[in-house]
Amino acid sequence: MAKCVLTGKRRLKAKNVSHANNRTGKWQHPNVQSKRIFVEELGRHVRLSLSTRALRTITKVGLVSYARKKGLDLASLVD
Repeated sequence: MAKCVLTGKRRLKAKNVSHANNRTGKWQHPNVQSKRIFVEELGRHVRLSLSTRALRTITKVGLVSYARKKGLDLASLVD
C-alpha cells in the first residue's frame, strides 16, 4: 500500500457509480513517489516515499524544517 511517510496520505475507499446507479467499490491511490533526497544535516542521501504535495513543500522549505513542523524526528524517517 502506498503511503507518504511525512503526511500520512494513503489510499481511500470510494465507489464507482454507473448510469444504472450500481455501486461497486474501488480504491483511490495517492500520487506517492519514491525519492532520494540529500540531507545536509546528516551529510547523506535518504530514500523516502513521499506524496507529490509533500515533495513540493520539501523543495520549498527543506526536509528537516518540514519534518520538525510535522512533529517528526528525522532519525525515525531515515531508518
